[in-house]
Amino acid sequence: MLRGLTIWIGGTAMLAATAVDTLSVIGRNAGLPIVGSIELVQAAILVSGTVALVLATLDDLHARVRLVTNRLSGRPRFILGRLSRLATALLFLALAWGSIWLSADLWTGHERSELLGVPWRVLRLIANLGLVSCVLIAIAATFRRESH
Repeated sequence: MLRGLTIWIGGTAMLAATAVDTLSVIGRNAGLPIVGSIELVQAAILVSGTVALVLATLDDLHARVRLVTNRLSGRPRFILGRLSRLATALLFLALAWGSIWLSADLWTGHERSELLGVPWRVLRLIANLGLVSCVLIAIAATFRRESH
């Protein structure tokens, strides 16, 4: 249920970005530009990208180079798999730490986009929740897989 809802949120955000951008191009060529279309597309892409990142982490579908691990078997392959998932968790932790730090530093700035007034605080919150979710998912995956 939650997974399906997440997919719908990300998909809807991507469709919204596509629709806004398409209408913007049509409007520019028709002499009726849509003011703030770039800001709307940026917000929608942030939501869609965050959802995609969380789902890829949940399904363990991030890109990996398996040149070495495919040649191993048994315990060494198992250990390298765990180390890979731990490295993924550490990468997301570093990204989340930096993003949360920036958000905390700019929280009282009440930043908004120039044309439409899109609150950047809310978008930073979405990105931070996504990154923290990825950290937790990657840590859980590191310790969950027990088979060799």
